Amino acid sequence: MRVRVLGCSGAIAKDCRTTSFLIDGDLLVDAGTGVGDLSLDEMRGVRHVLLTHSHLDHVAALPLMIDSVASQLDEPIHVHALPGTIAALKTHVFNNVIWPDFSRIPSPQAPFVAFHEIQVGQVLELQGKAIEVLPAVHTVPACGYAVTAGGGCWVFTGDTERNPAFWRRLNQLDVAALVIETAFSNREIDLAKRSLHLSPQVLAEELDCIDKNKTFPIFITHTKPAETELIMTEIQRFDQTQPFGPDVSHDIRWLRAGQEFDL
Repeated sequence: MRVRVLGCSGAIAKDCRTTSFLIDGDLLVDAGTGVGDLSLDEMRGVRHVLLTHSHLDHVAALPLMIDSVASQLDEPIHVHALPGTIAALKTHVFNNVIWPDFSRIPSPQAPFVAFHEIQVGQVLELQGKAIEVLPAVHTVPACGYAVTAGGGCWVFTGDTERNPAFWRRLNQLDVAALVIETAFSNREIDLAKRSLHLSPQVLAEELDCIDKNKTFPIFITHTKPAETELIMTEIQRFDQTQPFGPDVSHDIRWLRAGQEFDL
């Protein structure tokens, strides 16, 4: 299973693209501005989209991507999301005001996009991959995902704050890599709490929930561009990444757009 990081920033700036991951060329996890780096051929290869929640930085490119390639496909692009996320998209994006309702164009019988409701705990089988819907704690209905294709799973928290149910399930999984958000620095810890995001201080407490016998790389995503360096410095204060010494409890790395991983 190959995971390509299209975008992993919490906002836009030069070389900063918002959340989107392409798995094996046919499965998109979130559809932030990073989708815009795909060629038309690559967009045409996307058959399914998994959304973690409805916030703009995670869905901004979805209507534009559908507009670019859907008329060239022989079936709809299948979008899988929580009921609240789908309701928000239909009400606020695909509403014939902000963007055409592609779930009814060119016809309700043969639309450009098909929405599929999912639930936390559900396991989907898509494109030869098993995808488990994981709990998240955010200001709107939200979830994370664990994606498996013949080996350990790639786990993405989505946007979340403290999340005991997530860690209980993660400790039962064979994790090959964890991607976890840390949107704000410690100086913005109150804002992080109000907006239900993580800061390095809270991240440290959350990572303590991982069983001590489990080891896997942990990638930090969704940092605000103005605070990325500060956030990573604050994380390194509680958990070094290099070199790997006896006192290192986690292998924490900074995720960057353009990276690719084979799991």
